[in-house]
Amino acid sequence: MNIQWANGVSGMDNPAVNDVLKIIQRNDIISFAGGLPSARSFPIKELAAAFHSTLLEEGAAALQYGVANGYEPLRSWVAERLQKQGIDCKPGNIIITNGSQQVLDLACRLLVNPGDAIAVENPTYLAAIQVFKGAQANILPVPVDAYGMNIDELAKVLQREKPKFIYVNPTFQNPTGVTMTVERRQQLAQLAAKYQVPVVEDNPYGELRYDGTPVPPIKSFPGGEWVLYAGTISKIVAPGLRIGWMAAGEEFIAKMASAKQISDVLTNSLTQRALYRYLCNHDIDNHIGTIVAQYKEQRDSMLEAMKAFFPAEVTWTIPDGGMFIWATLPENIDTTKLLPEAIKEKVAFVPGAPFYSDDTGQSHNTMRLNFSNSTPDMIYEGMERLGRLLKAHVR
Repeated sequence: MNIQWANGVSGMDNPAVNDVLKIIQRNDIISFAGGLPSARSFPIKELAAAFHSTLLEEGAAALQYGVANGYEPLRSWVAERLQKQGIDCKPGNIIITNGSQQVLDLACRLLVNPGDAIAVENPTYLAAIQVFKGAQANILPVPVDAYGMNIDELAKVLQREKPKFIYVNPTFQNPTGVTMTVERRQQLAQLAAKYQVPVVEDNPYGELRYDGTPVPPIKSFPGGEWVLYAGTISKIVAPGLRIGWMAAGEEFIAKMASAKQISDVLTNSLTQRALYRYLCNHDIDNHIGTIVAQYKEQRDSMLEAMKAFFPAEVTWTIPDGGMFIWATLPENIDTTKLLPEAIKEKVAFVPGAPFYSDDTGQSHNTMRLNFSNSTPDMIYEGMERLGRLLKAHVR
């Protein structure tokens, strides 16, 4: 068929995402490629009970259409939790979405015309790049260092450009694992208000903290009215539920609900009600504590194994939480070319290149390593295999 595709279709296709999905489905490979939570952390029995009782007690309502904004009790739960984190919001400031990924798509639908600019961290979440390219946006990369997005460089961008929004993943960033400092968060909120440019604050990993003190959301600082805050249940309960949310002003939430009605009508009513029932009947903070203890052990195992097996020429981040470690290799190693060799050794990672929105060449010698979906024994064995390969290339 000679189909005439829309202009934005070419930006939607991301071979790196497809490659990751293929790798993580192979049982014979120790994979540090996917950004998967550990299935050992899923509260399967508790969720089964929640779905069962929801169907028995709320069956007709749970299986009926609902409002695009989401199940009101669940929106209230989200608003109350965000208030505890310093965000001033009410249920009317919340919309329930199909994961926080849908927030990015709907934000583009509302704000971005083809050719409009979006300022993003560089590197950044590769599926966000995929969404923005699908919207035919002009992506403006802003460098990331050990303290998050470089706000001085962002200020320069804002002085010469007018992006439709600024996208940041400030806490345990995907892919680098770094966390934006309090000072930079304050500055970012101030810049957003000064230039009247919204910020999409994507925070899927913030509750997975292993060391240090929690950092307030950007939305909690003066200027926070310009911040659109995205969260999700995926990393603290289960990603298959596909429940996320956005916190924003009521006008923006109303526009978002209209866009969502066009997109998918509403987020699954049964799942929203069952999730709310689960949250009411169980201590989510205790559950998160169990996950944090498990992931901390896995992170520490990976850091120790990297120190033991990687050549001295390789450096890496030491994240205080989240799910990723970002490694930088010597200039002569191209991780995209290295990946097929690693797969032959039955170990996998994600090359750094897809996380960069520009073609500066700085990305070729980086890789993202995920520790949340592997046991300490698997991590030890996988790092030993990868370390042997890296040493051979360094030599």
